[in-house]
Amino acid sequence: MTPAQLKLKRQICTTLAQRQRRTVDDPQLICAAVLIPLLVKEGQWHVLVTQRTQIVEHHKGQISFPGGACEPQDTGLLATALRETHEEIGIPAKMVEVLGALDDFATITSFVVTPFVGVVPYPYVYDINPQEVAQVIEVPLSFLRDPGNLRTERRMYDGCQHDVLFWDYGAYTIWGATARALKSFLDLLS
Repeated sequence: MTPAQLKLKRQICTTLAQRQRRTVDDPQLICAAVLIPLLVKEGQWHVLVTQRTQIVEHHKGQISFPGGACEPQDTGLLATALRETHEEIGIPAKMVEVLGALDDFATITSFVVTPFVGVVPYPYVYDINPQEVAQVIEVPLSFLRDPGNLRTERRMYDGCQHDVLFWDYGAYTIWGATARALKSFLDLLS
């Protein structure tokens, strides 16, 4: 890593460690955790997202972070995010350098999500679970940080209006809970 890349990694680590993380404790919501995987590709930081298959139970074809619902064998939220990352794209927990956690947030689909930020190896031969992941997409952090690439729309869901964030990256649209977690992460960098 270059000095500038190391500086950003240290900034993320320090910022996450020094802030008071907000948690959501609501037994009505389903516990979930995701990993926001960062990697250095072609000299710049990228964020890894996946496109879900058309055969998964929820969010068919959508762009998401590796992650999912907590399971009884998980020793905590981080264990959930790392287990799901390994199951979905084949990166073992020992190869993820965890930088910290973002605030919990509740989704309109009754989940409470805890996002973790971590650095993953690159290049890496992903072992994609074909039941869950159609493909892996590496989005330049510079693209995501450009405010001109982010848009907001008002959407109706279950009788309520919601502001929904969108990034259109080529043929892919990042929105919903994934965009919300990503925006939370990007806000920490600014």
